[in-house]
Amino acid sequence: MKAIIYCRVSTEKEEQTTSIDRQKAELLKLAHHFELDIVQCITEKASGYSLDRNELLRILDMARDGDFQYLLVQDDTRLGRGKAKMAILHQLIKYNIKVYTLSHNGEYTLTEADEMVLDIVATVEEYQRKLHNMKIKRGMRKAVEDGYKPQRNLKNMSNGGREKKEVPILEIVRLKNMKLTFHDIAITLRGLGYEISKATVHRRYREYMENTDN
Repeated sequence: MKAIIYCRVSTEKEEQTTSIDRQKAELLKLAHHFELDIVQCITEKASGYSLDRNELLRILDMARDGDFQYLLVQDDTRLGRGKAKMAILHQLIKYNIKVYTLSHNGEYTLTEADEMVLDIVATVEEYQRKLHNMKIKRGMRKAVEDGYKPQRNLKNMSNGGREKKEVPILEIVRLKNMKLTFHDIAITLRGLGYEISKATVHRRYREYMENTDN
């Protein structure tokens, strides 16, 4: 299974650099013990109370895209502190990332209080997503009733003699520009009769953007 090592210190002091080296060495041993395939070792010097960390945000993007399944850190404070830690854990859990720590000598275990907070956050987020999707579907149904024809935006392409699944690519781009996630876009399109997965939406959007850039 693919894993990422994340080492963080809060200052630029020399002894903190030594701490990063020590974290990395110990986490490599932990990965070897659990037979994990390390795809990247990422280090960062930033406050644990801040969410504005470039390397951490890159890790979350990779988690969303399914580039790895395990995140190795010295302990939970390396992820963050206070509210920042809870927000990060919530995202990692949502993307099915398992966190391994040296302090637990394996998979990180949430405290009962942390589990309660994350359950509440997940429930609220789920209902917000459902409300958001219902609004999108209602808007799309009204647009279709008023004469909008999403099939006009279809972009059929062949690949090795096999026809790709039909998708309204321009509609995907429009919805993505509205800040919808690929998950929400897939749900919206399924409501319009397009049997399409989140992965397909993501892939077609990426292909379209790459072709546009070229």
